[in-house]
Amino acid sequence: MKIRPCIDLHQGKVKQIVGSTLADDNSSSLRENFTADKPPAYFSALFRDHKLTGGHVIMLGPGNEEAARQALSEWPDGLQIGGGINADNASFWLDQGASHVIVTSYVFYRGEINYQRLKKLVKIVGKKRLVLDLSCRKRNNSYFIVTDRWQKFTKVPISRQLVQDLAAFCDEFLVHGVDVEGKCQGIDEELAGLLAEISPIPTTYAGGARSIEDALRIKEIGKNRLDLLDLTIGSALDIFGGTGVTFQEVVDFNRKYAQ
Repeated sequence: MKIRPCIDLHQGKVKQIVGSTLADDNSSSLRENFTADKPPAYFSALFRDHKLTGGHVIMLGPGNEEAARQALSEWPDGLQIGGGINADNASFWLDQGASHVIVTSYVFYRGEINYQRLKKLVKIVGKKRLVLDLSCRKRNNSYFIVTDRWQKFTKVPISRQLVQDLAAFCDEFLVHGVDVEGKCQGIDEELAGLLAEISPIPTTYAGGARSIEDALRIKEIGKNRLDLLDLTIGSALDIFGGTGVTFQEVVDFNRKYAQ
């Protein structure tokens, strides 16, 4: 089990945002926890130099393409890329240096899984370079995948059958617990436990982590599946303006536990 790094881009800058407030119209409801004065390449170089592997760059809306290219160019094949990825641009982002492309809305289209689109993506980039984003919010006691900057509920709940089916098409899953994303109030243990129980391939949980103890809790939840369930820490991290986790703690944790 390891802690994976992340770079979230909004309006061309590295930011940390409360996920549930990210609306399509960039309205006044948006809550930003942090805006960096350093460029994206600074963070990707930092992760590279400390061997924090398997991380991702997420473009939250338009206007982030140049910033994303900067981050990827600093560490070719070291970071995944997500945000508006589809069959038309997936190869472009791999050419820009992404190790994988991360896809949500293109595949979970109009509230359903579009297997035609999914198969097309696999044909273009290959299963080993595709990550499916199953970020979700809770409704009626189930976790439903959400799209379009996490604002639209699909009709697709997270289930054992779902992840078994989708694992045939991708290398990994990325799952933001959107209800707790960016709030630094603790992880969604129910969601993390569900993922640890049902996912057959490497899965990164993100959302709510506030201390290194949350990473240890993910390790405990993962039990004997430590190679399959990882954690991303964002707003709580000191390099992103947080006070709950130091970057050195992340480095030390991975040196001790990463498999």
